[in-house]
Amino acid sequence: MVFFSTAHPAQSLTALFAAWKGFLLAIALGAAVGPDYDTSTSLFFERLYGRHAHVPALAARLTRWDALYFMHYARNGYVYEQEWAFGAPLPIVVRGIVALLPSWGRDASAAVEPLVAIAVAHASHLIAVLVLYRLTMVISNDAKLAFVASALHIISPAGLFLSAPYAESPFACLSFIGNLLFALGIRSRRDQLKRSALIVGAGAVFGLATAFRSNGLASGVLFAAVAVDRFLAFARAPSLSRLLTLAAPVTGGICVAAGSVVPQFVAWRRYCGASLDDVEPRPWCSRTLPSIYAFVQDEYWNVGFLRYWTLNQLPLFLLASPMLTILLKSGFDIVRDPLRGLRLLKSGPVEDYRMFVRVLAASQLLVAALAITTYHVQIVSRLSSGYPVWYWWVAGCLIDKKRQDWGLRIAVFMALYAGIQGGLFASFLPPA
Repeated sequence: MVFFSTAHPAQSLTALFAAWKGFLLAIALGAAVGPDYDTSTSLFFERLYGRHAHVPALAARLTRWDALYFMHYARNGYVYEQEWAFGAPLPIVVRGIVALLPSWGRDASAAVEPLVAIAVAHASHLIAVLVLYRLTMVISNDAKLAFVASALHIISPAGLFLSAPYAESPFACLSFIGNLLFALGIRSRRDQLKRSALIVGAGAVFGLATAFRSNGLASGVLFAAVAVDRFLAFARAPSLSRLLTLAAPVTGGICVAAGSVVPQFVAWRRYCGASLDDVEPRPWCSRTLPSIYAFVQDEYWNVGFLRYWTLNQLPLFLLASPMLTILLKSGFDIVRDPLRGLRLLKSGPVEDYRMFVRVLAASQLLVAALAITTYHVQIVSRLSSGYPVWYWWVAGCLIDKKRQDWGLRIAVFMALYAGIQGGLFASFLPPA
């Protein structure tokens, strides 16, 4: 078999994936030669599994930062209010898999949950790579571009965040699947029922992605754009068929919103429900939009508009600037002309594909803008992993001889950033 060849995309991408993951995990395990910058992981395992817990080296190296919250939920559920900043689906999946393990694999003193979460992260990342290839082929039928873009996702600057017990890999996987279903819906325009089912299915998958990571709400822009387009078409010439074409994106958009609303409702029932008459409700319960997520981000992490714009955060803005530049440049380029990223679009519903790609670029720009103005800006390197547009744009640069130098510089940056970040992450060093 020929490795790393577009002639065998699935095998080649899987081989590249295994090689890159082996490299990153070697860095993580190699970090054990030095002491951790922070002892939270060792204290966490001792408290959760007991003083004599068996903690595999890989679990110890990759259970860092937010992973502690995810794994605490996987073991005990939500206990502390601030844990609601972290989506429940990943821990729920981990708990479900652990429950299916034989009894000898569920030793109370063994740190099984982190290992399961690491396996889920790796499986999700590999599926995301293969789905991105398929998505690119559906839109453009450009095998070279599809292969290069998918390979770039493997070496994403998210690095070990795509291997650790984090939501990034499942989010990217679900995001790409949602995009693929939507693209297949565009291709099925002659079969209205199939098209509608695929678009609603895409909304359901995006909704699940949003439950994993709140930035999945940006995918709602896609459904809003299509809904507006279908509404205008219906307004010009009302008919039952056009009304049905409007129903699908509206339903899909509701599914996306549900990925955020349902967890908020569950929290509201727990902390603000009528059964808690003898307990003073939390401050967020009386807000117009009683969102525990917004509250804990504000209360515990000081997340808010321009709150990160302080002098002591300047190094983190500088650290994030390469990825922000890539997101902004690729986003604006593709909004102006989708062929700047995808060298060609499939014959057939070209205008629909063009709109699809442009809206994806707009969603990417929205996330970049929020990273600059509202989020902890350093997380943009891992948030970016779930958005296909910039991968297409960088792949286009690598293939286009006129822009190849830029593409090579970006690819080298991605690999270096992921490698260095891997060593820092495994040592519990910032940035996170």
